Amino acid sequence: MSEFSIPGVRLGVAQAGIKYEGRDDLTLIEIAEGSSTAAVFTLNAFRAAPVVVAERNNAGHDAQYILINSGNANAGTGTPGMDACEASCAAVGKLTGDAPDRVLPFSTGVIGELLPVARIEAALPQAIANLSETNWTRAARAIMTTDTRPKLRVKSVEVNGQSCRIVGMSKGSGMIQPNMATMLGFIATNASIPPVMLDGMLRAAVNVSFNRITVDGDTSTNDAVTLTATAQSDFVVSATTADAAQAFQSALTELAIELAQDIVRDGEGATKFVAIEVSGARTVAEADLVARTVAHSPLVKTALFASDPSWGRILAAIGRAGVENLDVEAVSLSINGVLIAENGARAARYTEQAGVAAMAPEDLLISIDLARGSETATIWTTDFSYDYVKINAEYRT
Repeated sequence: MSEFSIPGVRLGVAQAGIKYEGRDDLTLIEIAEGSSTAAVFTLNAFRAAPVVVAERNNAGHDAQYILINSGNANAGTGTPGMDACEASCAAVGKLTGDAPDRVLPFSTGVIGELLPVARIEAALPQAIANLSETNWTRAARAIMTTDTRPKLRVKSVEVNGQSCRIVGMSKGSGMIQPNMATMLGFIATNASIPPVMLDGMLRAAVNVSFNRITVDGDTSTNDAVTLTATAQSDFVVSATTADAAQAFQSALTELAIELAQDIVRDGEGATKFVAIEVSGARTVAEADLVARTVAHSPLVKTALFASDPSWGRILAAIGRAGVENLDVEAVSLSINGVLIAENGARAARYTEQAGVAAMAPEDLLISIDLARGSETATIWTTDFSYDYVKINAEYRT
């Protein structure tokens, strides 16, 4: 069995020419009967047509196909967009003989343009013809938009002589601040897991992975993550197999974190991978709020790009985060282990030379201690570079 393969899941890829010429942009995932699929979707109020249809079609957790196109988000397209989405599902059903309402459609790309269904219909036979369990790498490339590289991960789990595998792929580079959940993630396993447990496990993993990343603070209209369990192994997760459930959850979460961090590392124009770790908060929500406020500050992000230890920008972001009755003199700030600020001011031993050295690496850890509680939260983000502006200014040209 190939490293990137799951029994019961086959992937087919084709060139539909939706936006990109001469490259794969259409993926069809075939799911074996007897499988279960869980999914989480964006909380953006302007949900794309495929999000609405996919959530409805997955009500029974028994999807048989996942259809993904890149280059067009089919969002902000009203009733015609819904009709186009339904037509693409019907096209899959017509060619496979299966019910259209067991097809989960996903789209990523430009918002506000109608999905070119005719191109999808023309390319589907090609995707069906090359369905294969080993097509994960090609599919990971086909779902890319402004991504510079495919994002693909695999984990193995073994408990008491029983084993299973988890394979996942994701895409995303800009418009990244998932909130379920432009990002998409598709994960599959050959373990046997009841739908209710599968859903809970996916949500738990997403909450500490995809929901902890931000590139630019924008939540997409199309965000979604799916998890399919094909039950084609001897690894069984149930209410009575606590060890198996714990081991699977751990591996799934680890895989989701790796995929999420891959998205950040491939952020549009990114030159830095930044972990913002807030400790000493009264609640997790408070720590999360401070971390996100710092991560979303354009002044902080441009300083990160310049490798400039402009720590005053970070303190300003902490101060405006909205933490009630924050004792600023108790707050401390470190970057890559170098103490920069404490007692509401620059640390006594801090030097600009030390700050510049701390900011130089591509991987940065910004540690903020609020000193008012015991809760923590971590957000992964990037800097803002010249290329981020260029990529997004030219996205539709």
